[in-house]
Amino acid sequence: MGIPTATYRLQFNYQFGFNAAKEIIQYLDQLGISDLYASPIFKARIGSSHGYDVVDPNQLNPELGTEEDFTALLEALKQHQMGWLQDIVPNHMAYDSQNEYLMDVLENGVNSVYANYFDIAWNTPIMNGWGDGEIPILAPLLGNFYGESLENGEIQLKYDQYGLSVNYYNLRFPLKLESYATFLNQNIGKLSQILGRNNPIFVRFLGMLYMLKHIPSDINPKERQDQINFVKGLLWELYTDNREIKNFIDENIQVFNGEKGKPDSFNLLDNLLSEQFYRLAFWKVGAEEINYRRFFTINELISVNVENFMVFENTHALMIKLVKQNQITGLRIDHIDGLYNPTQYLQRLREKVGDIYIIVEKILHPGEDLPNHWSIQGTTGYDFLNYLNGVFCQTASQAAFTQIYWNVTGLRTAYEQIAVNKKHLILERNLAGDVDNLTYILKRIASKHRYGNDFTINGLKRAIAEILTLFPIYRTYTNQDGILPTHRQYIQDVIHQAKSHLPLLHHELNFIEKLLLLEYENYLTPEDQEQWLYFVMRLQQYTGPLMAKGVEDTALYVYNRFISLNEVGGDPDNFGISITNLHDFNQQRNTRWRHSMSATSTHDTKRGEDIRARLNVLSEIPQEWQKQVDAFCEINRVHKTTVNKRLPMPDSNDEYQFYQMLLGAFPFFEHEYHDFCQRIQDYVLKAAREAKVYTAWLRPNQTYENALTKFVTAVLEPGEQNQFLQQFLPFQKQVAYYGMFNSLSQTLLKITSPGVPDFYQGTELWDFSMVDPDNRRPVDFEIRQSYLQMIKEQAQADIMRLIDELLATKEDSRIKLFLITQALKARKENLIVFQQGDYVPLAVRGKHSDHIIAFARSDGHQTMITIAPRFFTRLIQPGEYPLGLSVWDDTHIQLPPAAPSHWQNTITGQMVKANNIILVGEALQHFPVALCCKL
Repeated sequence: MGIPTATYRLQFNYQFGFNAAKEIIQYLDQLGISDLYASPIFKARIGSSHGYDVVDPNQLNPELGTEEDFTALLEALKQHQMGWLQDIVPNHMAYDSQNEYLMDVLENGVNSVYANYFDIAWNTPIMNGWGDGEIPILAPLLGNFYGESLENGEIQLKYDQYGLSVNYYNLRFPLKLESYATFLNQNIGKLSQILGRNNPIFVRFLGMLYMLKHIPSDINPKERQDQINFVKGLLWELYTDNREIKNFIDENIQVFNGEKGKPDSFNLLDNLLSEQFYRLAFWKVGAEEINYRRFFTINELISVNVENFMVFENTHALMIKLVKQNQITGLRIDHIDGLYNPTQYLQRLREKVGDIYIIVEKILHPGEDLPNHWSIQGTTGYDFLNYLNGVFCQTASQAAFTQIYWNVTGLRTAYEQIAVNKKHLILERNLAGDVDNLTYILKRIASKHRYGNDFTINGLKRAIAEILTLFPIYRTYTNQDGILPTHRQYIQDVIHQAKSHLPLLHHELNFIEKLLLLEYENYLTPEDQEQWLYFVMRLQQYTGPLMAKGVEDTALYVYNRFISLNEVGGDPDNFGISITNLHDFNQQRNTRWRHSMSATSTHDTKRGEDIRARLNVLSEIPQEWQKQVDAFCEINRVHKTTVNKRLPMPDSNDEYQFYQMLLGAFPFFEHEYHDFCQRIQDYVLKAAREAKVYTAWLRPNQTYENALTKFVTAVLEPGEQNQFLQQFLPFQKQVAYYGMFNSLSQTLLKITSPGVPDFYQGTELWDFSMVDPDNRRPVDFEIRQSYLQMIKEQAQADIMRLIDELLATKEDSRIKLFLITQALKARKENLIVFQQGDYVPLAVRGKHSDHIIAFARSDGHQTMITIAPRFFTRLIQPGEYPLGLSVWDDTHIQLPPAAPSHWQNTITGQMVKANNIILVGEALQHFPVALCCKL
């Protein structure tokens, strides 16, 4: 198995394709990257900016380039001995007209060749045979109510060589076969009069109509589809060869499409739509009446039944082929928690792809671990990100920041309660239909048992909602092999809490607990046990989406005490961690998941890594922050909007979040200011909608949004008269100064800690990106290439002079690029140490011992020592550098027994002497961090 030395994430899209990637391969190689880490490259919806809306997993996305372009990119990677880590999406595909598999299902229903591809109600093994009948699959994709869309003429019937279709703007849905007869029988008498009943063309038409009506539904789906295609071809020939037939069909199209202003004229089309295997609906209907599983709450992404072995093989065919051809050398599995049976999926995947590097996108709760029987190398690294970020947050300031938050906003609700409240909100507004589906399954199970016979739909629904809401982790992994021991306690704790919240539903909760713990009664038949397990495995698929939408996409925008901690997989209630906590995490990781990915920015993070590094400076200076934010609020009070004597808008919580993000993301250079103002305006609007307090994506509040936009515009209005900027800029500059040193320490720790360091595109320079889509903006690789070339040339000529220049011009980001280059070079040259070596925390003593994070990586032959400072505001004044004995005094690192007396700092090339200790001031004599190797 090839373990990456370091990965670089590229976001492929129609603006950045295979050829663009090929142009930077040499640059990535020179940077020290071993593996290109690619976003999904398989055929996605036209214009996709991310690739997760796949329409065909067995085609390369033509918007990224041709097969020849792809091959040329692979050849460039091989020339540089680099690998390809591919992000794949097994959980879902796009609910879109371009998804031919899904369109076949919408046309043919359960008789489709692909009927078992998608997670639709009629496909489930338990629902089948329970007498519910075939319910049309919901298509909640309309921008308005169905009736209004219909009578406004937005829904139109069309005919072309592919057949009859229903069209709504760029959506095109096929008609079921039986509807062709309905359509073609309309005004058929008129056609008979025009052509004559004995006319050969009319006879052919009637024969074709007879064939349409008599294609059997109980034959092999592929044979049936062949017959359908044959009849459709005959109809198209008639249409193109005969003017009377063409006029007849065109006139029918016009009649069915109705006339705006005449509601009754749309009855024919309305009736035709009522016959389909799908039901067009307003997009908001999906929140309450969904009968297919989605990705989270996104109607446009329909989940795939990848647990079906045939579906697994068919949807993974191209990817597996590329792996076997050694073109893809590693896999990243998107949204593993969405799958019905993740364990089974990973087993099948490993059998197919063999011994290659596999990681999963998995959010771990603090203290939670991956199932140890999964044959993978680890996660995408959110656990590492939050531990790393937390060590730069001054934990002693927690009480002060809580008080500041109370003073500014008046909000005293605990984060834990906010998270629960917001999960309830998401259940009620976005996942109500999904909870209903779970409840119906549970009701059928309960009704077969004497103790559950009296349970009501309403009671069971409330119980399920409470359990989903209280679940503290993303999901459990119960399957046919049973429950993981570590998950049993989670289930029991959740049920216990639920009983205290719902005292009148003890019986229901006891029953659900037995199901979740698989405590089968002796009298249960194998079919009954299958139903129990099915319910449990279904429920597991919804705790993750609820956590993601309720916490990540809602609560993290509401609880704004300190937004550096409001990150994917993070816990804002935990105000930082100690150095010991970080060492413990790294040691455990090195023992269990030493090849897990180490990320600091991803396409899903809430803010760029260097924004968090800046914000963490505030945790060191709470009194100054209190003073500044009070001044900000007072100055900007005049820019708030009051409507009908209500509280001024925006509210203080949104305002407080805005000031933090402004400090973190503010650009170094004036020429970036105009674009920045628009970017942060977009951010605060998205943040307000995500918070779902005053406005939301489902129910935009234009009054509040206008007030918010007006506020941000006024606050950032350039000019000498702007009192706020006069107050803000000196403070922001101070915070940004210290933030750069935090960033350098953070970068070194990522590269040298256990795991595979991952670099999100563009973050080799300062990364002040905000949440998506801001963090998916195009990257200027030309400037990065020129910077790297200059750094390498000057480092070879006179590295100390280069370092002095980089320190003097650190705002331009080259200092971060230099550090990455030097550290990755050292990592590559000592790869066994970093991939297989021990992790040994090193004790730090002396005046500033709490400011140094130090550890050794050793494999018995070589030892590498990492030295990374933190909490710079108590070390230096703005404009000074954290370098030399004058700053660090007697602070020193105690070395392991028998450690050598001579070391080399691989960042600067300088020699560092040791006598059982390393003086920090000597190791950090020229550069703010050090990576020392044994000579």
